[in-house]
Amino acid sequence: MFVVGPGLVIGVVPWLLTRWQFRDPTPYWAIFRVLGVLLILAGLFVLIQAFARFVTEGFGTPLPAAPPRQLVVGGIYRWVRNPIYVAALAVIVGQALLFGQLGPLVYAAILWAGMASVVRWREEPILARRFGADYDVYRRAVPAWWPRLRPWTPTATPPQ
Repeated sequence: MFVVGPGLVIGVVPWLLTRWQFRDPTPYWAIFRVLGVLLILAGLFVLIQAFARFVTEGFGTPLPAAPPRQLVVGGIYRWVRNPIYVAALAVIVGQALLFGQLGPLVYAAILWAGMASVVRWREEPILARRFGADYDVYRRAVPAWWPRLRPWTPTATPPQ
């Protein structure tokens, strides 16, 4: 599960777009390559942490076939509600920078539009029905796509 889904999205498709061939769009591209490597490493780290959190905290998986039994709000989820998607996008943008190719950036934009649609019209309503007020409090406190500057700390009772 972990290898197949992310492997296809952040590995196979970017490889098909770039063949992982390096290009130098400008004479000073080296700094962008370094930034690309950092984005890839950070994205992979977040992706692994987020998947693990589903198992350890949610007692399930990110897959609809085995959803978490508890709302996952710890770890990286204290900064951003959709860390798996954000991490995947970071890895793809990192590859665009590393290889100096535009294709992965276009792919990332299209992928984000699809992800945002699925989150808004499928995942969020399901989470709201499943976890009720707990999800509402979490959703109001933690942004969907751009991480908070400080981690959110859940309170014992929801604010009135």
